[in-house]
Amino acid sequence: MSAAPTQGTRPPGGGAARSADRGNHASTPRADNLRAANAAAAARVAAALTVLRRAAAEQAPAALASSFGAEDMVLIDLIAKNALPIGVFTLDTGRLPEETHALIDRVRSVYRIDVDVRFPEATAVERFVGANGVNAFYESAALREQCCAIRKTQPLARALAGKGAWITGLRREQSVTRREVAVEEFDMTHGLAKFNPLADWTRDDVWAYLRAHHVPYNALHDRGYASIGCAPCTRAIEPGEDERAGRWWWESADRKECGLHRRPVSVPVVQASVSNPA
Repeated sequence: MSAAPTQGTRPPGGGAARSADRGNHASTPRADNLRAANAAAAARVAAALTVLRRAAAEQAPAALASSFGAEDMVLIDLIAKNALPIGVFTLDTGRLPEETHALIDRVRSVYRIDVDVRFPEATAVERFVGANGVNAFYESAALREQCCAIRKTQPLARALAGKGAWITGLRREQSVTRREVAVEEFDMTHGLAKFNPLADWTRDDVWAYLRAHHVPYNALHDRGYASIGCAPCTRAIEPGEDERAGRWWWESADRKECGLHRRPVSVPVVQASVSNPA
């Protein structure tokens, strides 16, 4: 019969077992980096949710203006999965890519949420096209801004009428025109609080979230489109280009806004009053 181990001695194999156990939980640079990345991602999501909850609670009714780009899909996923009382609306300019329409339908199906689609006034579009041509926006910045005002800025004003908070997917990294974007600000044009929960997120942060949470996104992103707007005013970008280089690429970088987030020069923004349907 084998003698029992005396006090102060290790049972046979005990040291090896403990060494193996330590090996299984050993800290490596790769494991440390992964844990740090996961912790940072969780912190970003928690911060964005805090902003969304504050907008919903303190500035109701709150609404997300979605173009169904990558950033907006992060916000839709957070709003839907956390059942936040935040509406979602989009501006159908009449010139959107088919891929955007397909994503709108998919969002309705996957998340079971309503998407309020706003359109430009048909008579205003008819007058503009009749006077300037269907693609007048290529001719000058002034005509492009007029087109954006009719198809986007004016419908936005109508959509925001009566809202307490406007939520967007703006990020500082997107372009030179957005480097000063704050997480929370007051929009003087529409007279309401504006929240940008992803202001300090990077493009990589956005796509890490989409992949980790299996969020649907616009198929054009897989074809090199970093920012997606109207079909004739959007192209894929080249390696090394600014994320919004594909928007109105014939204009200078400091003008790459449609007027939703920067009032176009000489184009008035009129917030039309809306009445509730009977």
